[in-house]
Amino acid sequence: MSNYNHALHLLKPPDGLRLQPMLNRPLLCLAALLGLTASVNAQEKPQVFTGAQIIPISGAPIARGVLVVAGGKIIAVGAADKIAIPADAEIHDVTGKVLMPGLVDSHSHIGSGSGGDGSGPIQPETRVLDSLDARDASIQKARAGGITTVNVMPGSGHLISGQTLYLKLREARTVDDLLIKLPDGTNAGGLKMANGTNSMRGANGFPGTRAKSAALVRAEYIKAQEYRDKIKRANGDAEKLPPRDLALEKMSEVLAGQRIVQNHTHRHDDILTVLRLAQEFGFKVVLHHVSEGWRVAPEIAAAQAPCSVIMIDSPGGKLETKDADWRTPAILEQAGVLVGFHTDDPICDSRRFLRSAALAVRAGMTRQGALAAVTIANAKILGLDARVGSLEPGKDADFIVLSADPLSVYAHIEQTWVEGTKVFDLSRPADHLYAVGGAGAGDSRRAQLCCFTSAGDLIANANNGGEQ
Repeated sequence: MSNYNHALHLLKPPDGLRLQPMLNRPLLCLAALLGLTASVNAQEKPQVFTGAQIIPISGAPIARGVLVVAGGKIIAVGAADKIAIPADAEIHDVTGKVLMPGLVDSHSHIGSGSGGDGSGPIQPETRVLDSLDARDASIQKARAGGITTVNVMPGSGHLISGQTLYLKLREARTVDDLLIKLPDGTNAGGLKMANGTNSMRGANGFPGTRAKSAALVRAEYIKAQEYRDKIKRANGDAEKLPPRDLALEKMSEVLAGQRIVQNHTHRHDDILTVLRLAQEFGFKVVLHHVSEGWRVAPEIAAAQAPCSVIMIDSPGGKLETKDADWRTPAILEQAGVLVGFHTDDPICDSRRFLRSAALAVRAGMTRQGALAAVTIANAKILGLDARVGSLEPGKDADFIVLSADPLSVYAHIEQTWVEGTKVFDLSRPADHLYAVGGAGAGDSRRAQLCCFTSAGDLIANANNGGEQ
């Protein structure tokens, strides 16, 4: 069967539905491809955004600013009377709006990724990369929330649950379209670790106490040190090299500072255990959640450990989080700690990420610190601050357009741009659905032929005269 005939076979309508109108017009897939070509060509023209209040994060707000982007990068940003507009530019009048960097989420589970299974508590060899669904509806919802860069993590039910993945929320067919490449060609990402109650199962090698949890992690790092040293001593001699070990290979990257540990931790004693291990083995660590971080802020600051905080606005949850406090970000900020926020989506909805900053300001954090916590601070936490997190020439053209101040309950994210391409527009019916919910908002985009829709949708569209 030819590809064309196979495609028509997939589109065979149920009884009672007419397919003929669809066949009397150009294939929708061809239109989609032509649209993609037009999008690529648009990238070659400079895009200029005028009239908005610009919050660059890296400097003071600009009352009536101009942002110039081209080739996926920021070319210029500043006051309207100081920025030259290219003659061939496409102008976007966003007067009365607010424009700021795309949001960076330092801890999320969008894309339905996974890590380790129940066979053991330490599985650094597992990769979110091998499980993430790039067409999951949660990714579309994150774009609706203004998130442009995200650290997608495996869960916290293991001491070491696997390799995290840093993603750009571009329009994507596969996970490869979302990857962030490092200068050496590898995929950007960290290593997820956790302590506390989640991994304390007392069976299948899982620990039953906090002390055993720390002991198992310590033993794994010692193995990684020995593995690293054997490779060094072999000096390239294949006969002397140890057998390749995927788990110890990744642990060795952590020891070398090539991979940052993203560590789930809640109670103050668990936080100190993480800091103790990081000091003992010399690895870089970011503390996640830190429900009782307010109790040990001086120790966290002394260790120069960044914190990615979750702002929970409803009661309940685990017993070890009972002393979580909205004032934690403010207390950590005052102690000199680098503070970011995260959604832990689906714990907190990605579409409401800016609420974390607003709640923190309500509890005493500075406005500047709170806005940084969803942008440049998180970019630093992921080691991506040279590319994202602020509006500066040379950085990726990731930004959002809002209807009002980002900390206002009345603000709506109207547009999300990633590397100079618009990936969310509230005025588009499909995007509006993912922003506000309703029937269909929980369904992932399914690809039949080349289009992000179902065969049934294509047939219904054809029988309705091509209008949706």
